[in-house]
Amino acid sequence: MTVANNMSSPRKYIFVTGGVLSGVGKGITAASIGAVLQAKGVPVSVQKCDPYLNVDAGLLSPKEHGECFVTKDGAETDLDLGHYERFLDLELTQKNATLSGRLLRDLIADERVGKFGGQTVQMVPHLTNSIKKAIHLAAEGDIHIVEIGGTVGDYEGLSFIEAIRGFALDVGRENCLFVHVVYVPFLEASHEYKTKPAQNALADLRGFGIMPDVVAVRTEGHDKPPRSIGEKISISSGIRSEGIVMMPNVDTVYEVPLTVCRDLGKLLGEFTNNSVEPDLRRWQHLAKRDTSEYAKRVTVGLVAKYIDNSDTYLSVTEALKSAAWANKSEISIKWINAETANEADFDGVDAIVVPGGFGPRGVEGKIAAAKYCLMKDKPYLGICLGMQVAVIAAARLGGLTNANSEEFDADSDNNVVYIMDGQQGKESTGGTMRLGNYVANLKSDSVISKTYDATEVVERHRHRYEVNQKFIQEIERGGLIVSGTSPDGKLVEFVEAPDHRYFVATQAHPEFKSRPFRSHPLFFGLIRSILTNQK
Repeated sequence: MTVANNMSSPRKYIFVTGGVLSGVGKGITAASIGAVLQAKGVPVSVQKCDPYLNVDAGLLSPKEHGECFVTKDGAETDLDLGHYERFLDLELTQKNATLSGRLLRDLIADERVGKFGGQTVQMVPHLTNSIKKAIHLAAEGDIHIVEIGGTVGDYEGLSFIEAIRGFALDVGRENCLFVHVVYVPFLEASHEYKTKPAQNALADLRGFGIMPDVVAVRTEGHDKPPRSIGEKISISSGIRSEGIVMMPNVDTVYEVPLTVCRDLGKLLGEFTNNSVEPDLRRWQHLAKRDTSEYAKRVTVGLVAKYIDNSDTYLSVTEALKSAAWANKSEISIKWINAETANEADFDGVDAIVVPGGFGPRGVEGKIAAAKYCLMKDKPYLGICLGMQVAVIAAARLGGLTNANSEEFDADSDNNVVYIMDGQQGKESTGGTMRLGNYVANLKSDSVISKTYDATEVVERHRHRYEVNQKFIQEIERGGLIVSGTSPDGKLVEFVEAPDHRYFVATQAHPEFKSRPFRSHPLFFGLIRSILTNQK
């Protein structure tokens, strides 16, 4: 879309904060604002600032924090980076994810080599200046959107709140838009929404010197809340009514840009000095999609161990949905507990996906899933660990009955998966895996090369373990061939079962490059293989 951009210098900034409690949708809000601005022809960039004392998200528990999203340059980041990439179709980097731990580490390193010349190093101004610098470095578009993780009032987040307050003074308050996302609970006993927690959260933010321009009101679990809730918050907080956006739970997060445009379109136009009407047709198409739109339906089994937190596999499930929509099909995702998985579970789905993961828990169930698909000609997509268990399953079928991975049985002589050179001793160390974009050469005429329509691809990675090629003969006897390797041939990147409907696996994480409007070829191929054989 080509439009006249009325934006003029200087660059403008949108800061998204949260109140009442965490996990209320700041990331989706930030991404949706960016999507609306893009639909107006405004170039945007985006950044997540987290107050955790972690250096990155690589060692955070996926059960607690959801998936670790990997960028093209190998940064291990919060799952909100995935929201940003999917909504805005951007490829982000390390600079788009800022954590307290990394900033403090760098400050201490500078202090140790004398860069402060004897000054007392303090949270203010030294840490706050580091935060400001990180924001400036990440800003690329006409509008730079910054999400502040956590909840306003948390001790660990105070430096970030102070930093963005000061940042607005540095660049001019007129060049900054503050968006505060608050949660309004519904009390069943009195059958009413309670705005007092939101009012208190706004008072906290004002107490730190920030008067928000926009309040996003999150509600859930009931019919669309009355607009009077927003009006009450507007009156009590001094926020003009045009700055209130009501954000109840929706069937799909891809509806949220439409809500943002409806409630904040005028305000965003004023802030950006851009009067162009946003082109939201693709978002409207996604929002209107329902079960009546497509007569075809597929059921995909996701064999995993963190089934009580679907956010652990968020990019995988979104990639599956995108692939189904691209194939004009509805999709149901059946969660299969890897620790208890059996043939009845596998029989009840049209295809199986085994996603990435670490550790021995549930691995035999994942191996059983791959073995079942090899023997029963069931469509299969293996991702990272999903490729490793497929190789183990094939080797066992090929006569190496005790085939395993060094990750799960370090003493075995038949580990068809082993730790990569240079990774020994780093198993619990953050930021040391093979991370980010790597090239793979694909075997011509393979299922993989036909699926990609290419013989060279670039995918993101996150792994320490690799296929041991001295067992290729046993793996091939079990029905798999190597169909893609690193350019030097030392690392196996793809395997497939050439005589099957669709059995492919990759050491990479293709889910990170899938988009709601552009399905990834491997996921598209999986869904297509199901539909091709449906009666």
